[in-house]
Amino acid sequence: MTTTTQEATTRTIVNRSYASGLALAVTSAASFGLSGSLARSLLDLGWSPTAVVVIRAGGAFLLLLVPTLFLLRRIGLPTGRQTVRILAYGVVAIAMAQLCYFSAVQYLSVGVALLLEYLAPVMLIGWHWARTQRRPAFPVLAGAGLSIVGLALVLDLRGGLTLNPIGVAWGLGAALCLTAYFLLSEDTGSEAAVHPLLLTTAGTGIGAGLLLIASAVGILPLAAHSGITILANHNVGWWLPAVLLILISAVLAYPTGIVAVRRLGSSIASFASLTEVIFAVIFAFVLLGQRPAPIQLVGGGLILAGIALVQRPQRLVGNSR
Repeated sequence: MTTTTQEATTRTIVNRSYASGLALAVTSAASFGLSGSLARSLLDLGWSPTAVVVIRAGGAFLLLLVPTLFLLRRIGLPTGRQTVRILAYGVVAIAMAQLCYFSAVQYLSVGVALLLEYLAPVMLIGWHWARTQRRPAFPVLAGAGLSIVGLALVLDLRGGLTLNPIGVAWGLGAALCLTAYFLLSEDTGSEAAVHPLLLTTAGTGIGAGLLLIASAVGILPLAAHSGITILANHNVGWWLPAVLLILISAVLAYPTGIVAVRRLGSSIASFASLTEVIFAVIFAFVLLGQRPAPIQLVGGGLILAGIALVQRPQRLVGNSR
């Protein structure tokens, strides 16, 4: 095989891996984006936000526990470094991320809290810039700015712009936790890398356990009720959105997100994750009848344009691929 043929083959493999990674990132974002509408139907029954997160994370843990045990029989128990990463993922990327976000919405509007949380892609650019001492290319910086402006438009902050300093601090904490989620999901080629199934199962179990502890000591309220709720203009039992929340917004969302990060690198995957807010608006329209405003459609276009600017792997500093 000639050098030219080898290079062409390598490029084809890289392109396929990148395309599949982007598809997984969008799948993960759509799965996470559905959680808002499903959670809304439970919140309308009187569930507390903490209960929604616990049922999602705890349900995923129980559902994935048996497959994970079979996986451990094949690959063995995690090493010490892998255990540290698993603990960090469960504590920071799942439990603390939810705690910071729900604490932020006590002082800020949901839109402002989400905008602060989704500063994570910008934080990742800064992290890689500081670590490598290499300034990102201009398209990356332009794409980051365009995506954040688009995000603000999709969230439609015109009616709820409040900047309580305590809420801002919690919101920035949520952004740091989301940044950690992308970094901890990476496969750096070291022995600390954890199988996506094991990372998801252990992480959701740790996260749900810590949130239950936080509720027990009075940090977060925990309330859940049975009954009939409304989803897509139909009366459904409470169990239907709860099951969909577990299967789609946890069992599907977390592993696909982890694999996407490993194929794209944390920075590009973080920008692709911004499509979550676009999917959230779409699902809210389909399932809850919440019609998006024109400004939100414009914002969605800006997010996609920003992602397009940063989507080529060689453009982004810190991409692991």
